[in-house]
Amino acid sequence: METDERMARYRSALEFAERQVANLIERHADFFPIYTRGGKWRHEGELWTDWTGGFLAGMMWQFHRRTGDAVWRERAEHYSRLLEHRQFDRNVHDLGFIFLNTYGPWYRLTGDERLRQVLIQAGRTLALRFRERGRYLCSFVGPESLFIDIMMNVPIIFLAANETDDSTLRDIATAHCRTTRDRIVRPDGSTAHEGLFDTDTGEFLRESTHQGLAPDSAWARGLAWSLYGYDQCFALTGNEEFLEVSERNARYWIDHLPADHVPYWDFRADRTQPPPWGAQRESSAGAIAACGLLDLATHARDPALAATCRSTALAMLDALVDPEYLAVQTPGWEGILKHGVYHTAKNLGVDESVMWGEYFFVEALTKVVVDGR
Repeated sequence: METDERMARYRSALEFAERQVANLIERHADFFPIYTRGGKWRHEGELWTDWTGGFLAGMMWQFHRRTGDAVWRERAEHYSRLLEHRQFDRNVHDLGFIFLNTYGPWYRLTGDERLRQVLIQAGRTLALRFRERGRYLCSFVGPESLFIDIMMNVPIIFLAANETDDSTLRDIATAHCRTTRDRIVRPDGSTAHEGLFDTDTGEFLRESTHQGLAPDSAWARGLAWSLYGYDQCFALTGNEEFLEVSERNARYWIDHLPADHVPYWDFRADRTQPPPWGAQRESSAGAIAACGLLDLATHARDPALAATCRSTALAMLDALVDPEYLAVQTPGWEGILKHGVYHTAKNLGVDESVMWGEYFFVEALTKVVVDGR
């Protein structure tokens, strides 16, 4: 695709995203949805865990960064403030998701000390999940559980450590990255969703999953979390151990991505079988991985890998801005990006819009349009 055509399509997609978010907050003020049902954001249904508020507010910060529109900044500040109390929330492992995309850009824009303190507190709160026996941050499921998702949240602990020069925080975050690498990132670069530990001894017991096809499968969103999370940890620390893991994840992703550049929900799903357990696409995993690959393209040590990371990210975005995935030609659909998946086993948000897919799609497009990635 020619550069001018690509940029025009990306800008058009971002403008559509703005309209969809504006409609959402007008229709459902101060509401933080997680997934659609039949394309509608407001519905009854299980949340599983409350972890996605930062993505809605984060899109508003992305819109402001691209346009400079004061209205989007006002909205972003308002929705970010609604989340501020969660800096003390010990019930989730997702404080990075909630604060890095909200108070992170707000603090970078203003340098306000109050915002900095919120980020530091969120990092300190997340660090309280650390289990010395086993040396990992436990998931919301229980003290025995380590999720691959936590790799996208660890950066807020590194940020807090960098801001305060707190070596204890840095050691906790580093230990979690290493335990995750050694226990649920595999030699081929694929990842398990969960690792289970003996809480008395810290012994690693086995791989497990809540959202993948099987404990030993390769859940696509989990791999995307790892790819992007380890690269973010490298960017905050300069530790090449973390860069190596992100590069390994990227090679697996690139080698196993379908020819049309949109992943299936699990890389080891039987694509001859029907959705949701078989040939179900997962647009949100593609959006997350596109963000991670765009960043990794600036860090990868091998120039060939760097070039492939960038070209793969752009190919995925080219696919996602097509009306098959972008809801621009789907009347009545309230989300931005169709064909996302939340939780297959629980039948939550399967083949729907999901809020993290919305956010990372917007973030990835903004990186290209604004930053020239």
